[in-house]
Amino acid sequence: MKRIQLPAAGAIDNLTETECDVPRPGRGQVLVRMQAASLNYRDLLMVKGQYGRTPPRPGLVPLSDGAGEVVEVGPEVTRFKAGDRVVGIFMQGWLGGEMTAEAQATALGGAIDGVLADYVLFDQQGLLPIPGPLSFQEAACLPCAAVTAWNALFTARPIGPGDQVLVLGTGGVSVFAMQLAQLAGARVIATSSSDAKLAKMTSLGASDGINYRERPEWHAAVQELTGGQGVDHVVEVGGAGTLHRSLRSVRLGGMVSLIGVLTGIVDLNPMIILSRSLSVRGVFVGSRDMFAGMNAAILHHHLRPVIDRVFPMSEATEAFRHLESGTHLGKVVIDISAA
Repeated sequence: MKRIQLPAAGAIDNLTETECDVPRPGRGQVLVRMQAASLNYRDLLMVKGQYGRTPPRPGLVPLSDGAGEVVEVGPEVTRFKAGDRVVGIFMQGWLGGEMTAEAQATALGGAIDGVLADYVLFDQQGLLPIPGPLSFQEAACLPCAAVTAWNALFTARPIGPGDQVLVLGTGGVSVFAMQLAQLAGARVIATSSSDAKLAKMTSLGASDGINYRERPEWHAAVQELTGGQGVDHVVEVGGAGTLHRSLRSVRLGGMVSLIGVLTGIVDLNPMIILSRSLSVRGVFVGSRDMFAGMNAAILHHHLRPVIDRVFPMSEATEAFRHLESGTHLGKVVIDISAA
C-alpha cells in the first residue's frame, strides 16, 4: 500500500511517498480503505515544523481528516462491518465530556499517524458513519474544521435565531461556521481581503461582507452593520493580528471563540474583556459526541461542505502549496482513491 510520510519537518517538499504492507486489524480494530482526506492549517504547520514546541517525529503520516470504506474488522468489533462508509474523529480518544491530556495524545496526523494512506487502522470507537448522502470527499472535510465550528457555536453558549455571528476569512472553519450558523437562523457577517471571495460567501448565505484591506479598521464596519451593537459571537481564527478587533466587534457580554493563531501569537491587554464583560473561549476541535450531534444537523438540513479544489494523492505536495497560498475558499481535498 502507498502512504505519504514526513521524514523530517521543515518543508512541504519533504513529503515522501512510501510503500508498506497492508495492516491487519486486531481486537476492536477496523481496517479502512481510505478514499479521501482534507487539509487543515494545522497540517501545514505540522509539515513545516511550526506546530507546537517540538517537531513531529520522523516518518509521521500527516493529515487528521479522512473518510473511506471498511474492508475488514477485527475480533469484538460491534460498531461497524465490511462495506460501511466511515469517517475518523480528530482525537481518537475523545469520545465525550471534557478534553483531557490523554485525549490530546490521540490526535491523528500529529500525536499519532494520520490518514494520508491507502489503508488506515482505527479503533472502532474512533469512527463514525458518514452522514447519509455525503460523498467520501465531502465527509473528509468534517472531522476538524466542521466539528471545530460546531463546538464554537453550539456547546458552551449555543447561538439561536436572530443572533449575529462574525466569521473571519474564508478557510474551512469559517465557511463551516457560516453554514452552521445559518442552520440556527443566525445572521452571518464575513471578512476577506478578496471581493470575489466575499461575493462567494454572500452567495452561500452571508448577509454582508467586509473587505479588510479596504477597511483596515474592520471592527468599525461590523459596528455599523449591527447598528452600533456588535455581533453576538465572533469565530476568531486569526490571533494576534485580529483578536483586538474581534473584541471590538462583539457586543457587551458577547463571546469570542479563539480557534486559530494564523497571524501569530497574541499579546493582549485584558481590560477590554473585563470592561465589556466578554467571554473568550479557546476551542480545539471537539469530541465524538459533538461530531455525532453535528452530523444529525447536517442530515436534517441537507448541508453540503464547500470544497475548493481536489488533488490526487500523487499531487499531495501541490495540495499543501495550494493551502499555503491562501487562495482557497472552503476545503482543500486529496482524492486518495485516484491514481
